[in-house]
Amino acid sequence: MAEINTSNIGFEKQIWDAACVLRGNIDASEYKSVVLGLIFLKYISDRFEAKYQELVEEGDGFEEDMDEYISENIFFVPENARWSVISAAAHTPEIGTVIDDAMRSIEKENKRLKDILPKNFARQELDKRRLGEVVDLFTNIKMIEHGDSKDILGRTYEYCLSKFAEQEGKLAGEFYTPACVVRTLVEVLQPYNGRVYDPCCGSGGMFVQSAKFIENHSGNIRNISVYGQDSNPTTWKMAQMNLAIRGIEADLGKYNADTFFDDCHPTLRADYIMANPPFNLSGWGGDKLKDDKRWQYGTPPEGNANFAWLQHMIYHLSPKGKIGMVLANGSLSSQTGGEGDIRKNIIGADLVECIVAMPTQLFYTTQIPVCLWFLSKDKKQKGKTLFIDARKMGEMVTRKLRELTEEDILKIAQTYNEYIEGTLKDEKGFCAVVDTEEIRKQDYILTPGRYVGIEEQEDDGEPFEEKMERLTSELSELFKKSHNLEQEIREKLGAIGYEI
Repeated sequence: MAEINTSNIGFEKQIWDAACVLRGNIDASEYKSVVLGLIFLKYISDRFEAKYQELVEEGDGFEEDMDEYISENIFFVPENARWSVISAAAHTPEIGTVIDDAMRSIEKENKRLKDILPKNFARQELDKRRLGEVVDLFTNIKMIEHGDSKDILGRTYEYCLSKFAEQEGKLAGEFYTPACVVRTLVEVLQPYNGRVYDPCCGSGGMFVQSAKFIENHSGNIRNISVYGQDSNPTTWKMAQMNLAIRGIEADLGKYNADTFFDDCHPTLRADYIMANPPFNLSGWGGDKLKDDKRWQYGTPPEGNANFAWLQHMIYHLSPKGKIGMVLANGSLSSQTGGEGDIRKNIIGADLVECIVAMPTQLFYTTQIPVCLWFLSKDKKQKGKTLFIDARKMGEMVTRKLRELTEEDILKIAQTYNEYIEGTLKDEKGFCAVVDTEEIRKQDYILTPGRYVGIEEQEDDGEPFEEKMERLTSELSELFKKSHNLEQEIREKLGAIGYEI
């Protein structure tokens, strides 16, 4: 069989470029459902078809028995929704209607997908000729996994999510967290088994990366139970599709819902909580929740939900549970609205295990500096907190966007592991293990730079007196040039009637 490793053939980009031809005048936010819906439809059809052929070859006549598919976590695809039918209609004016009908039929046969799939392909503004061309492209590529080949479609879905995030800018924060940030959370927490929860799950990236982590470490994805919710209806549907493509069964609630006012999992006590809540969210309704039982460490201010998210997650932790979350840097030092007291109380309860200051420009959505908070209900290193200053890590992948490298992520995870094991040595400018008493002396401010110090500069061997003499001489020359340029500018302006 031909090699289908997408890193070699760039299939994700091929799909993206082809699908972008479809866009026309459709907004990116609406166009998402078209592209991602097509990817999803092709994927479940391919998986169904593989099992269908297997049953045909067995010769027992079970190829149309729904139970044969459900038992293997494969969605049953009705005849009118199979890709062969869609492919045959690719170059007819009815292709949009055919796809919409396919989506409805799949939802009818698979209750888990009810009201989740997009059904907007027949709309007038979607060019049917171009839609047919994209259907042809999908037809020519087999998208199910064979042996140890790459999950081509899952990667394509993820790639398209990131490209939509790039296009939508600030709006993308509702559905997308950069993969390198999610991977850092997952590599540190190592969610091998138990209950995994994300109270603002977006498109489900935390769950996908958790599943990848387990698979990469020869674990069993069935050892984790996935719980989440999201308030945005479109995003909630995207998450359901994303997880279905990955074979991840998740409880995301029966509908999209506001986590603070309609907690879909009120009795859940999770072993791992990973989240990237909206930064510095105002107007979140705190005035109506002043006496909520989740605010064990203080009532969060109405103007900023950072510590509402944090306390919601602590409330949902199991006795040995861990949290990894992204927050704006203001959460490390803010004193307004009682946030300083809440932070003090959380530190006093010995919950804060590690704080990581992240580099800038990691997000499509914001330039706000961010940090990672890691909390634990049962810290191995009692009364101590690890601080990591990762602000110098990462590489620029575009003019505006930075990504953490594989080495960066593994270094952060390894530093955390050594801290847990009690073998970590402080590294000036990068990491330090600090007693709670020292944090108290710093007014419970958690900015890593306060604790890790400045990295030692390598001695270049030049004696101090000689260096100062050389530098002051160079500075003197620069001053002379500056004065000469200043005089030249004055003369030029004077010549055209402007005196300074």
